[in-house]
Amino acid sequence: MKTALAIAGSDSSGGAGIQADLKAMTMNGVFAMSAITALTAQNTTGVSGISEVSPEFLARQIDAVFTDIRPCAVKIGMVSSAPLIETIAERLRFYKAEHIVVDPVMAATSGPDLIASDAVRTLRRELFPLAEVITPNRHEAEVLSGLHISGRADMSAAARAIAADCGCAVLLK
Repeated sequence: MKTALAIAGSDSSGGAGIQADLKAMTMNGVFAMSAITALTAQNTTGVSGISEVSPEFLARQIDAVFTDIRPCAVKIGMVSSAPLIETIAERLRFYKAEHIVVDPVMAATSGPDLIASDAVRTLRRELFPLAEVITPNRHEAEVLSGLHISGRADMSAAARAIAADCGCAVLLK
């Protein structure tokens, strides 16, 4: 059986984050494992709180997975701060992780930011070089490319710009 590690925040409503990743992996026949970056208090109407884990505890979660059942792939979602991003990158390099997908979650559908502004630079510097594919949505692609997206041609231009900058494939959602 294929194995995958999801590294992301927990969505208490079950519609996104770790819960959605684990559901998708399981429904596709993948043995899903997780490392939680943050707990959120949220539902379909909004996010009312975020409690981030410590970098040390996140490292322990990643170590626990890699030293027992090595994942065939890693999917990274919401990581809200630079220290957590640096921890993930360091651990993935240490374990020589393969097939890394980065979903650069920056805001909840209901609006609030889920990543510190300084963490976006760290995400680009630390995690994007490890990724095989990056999966930004339109808003995230605008932030990452610096381009305004209003149609398919703009989406293609933004995806090409991000791919050229990051050196990996881009699936713009």
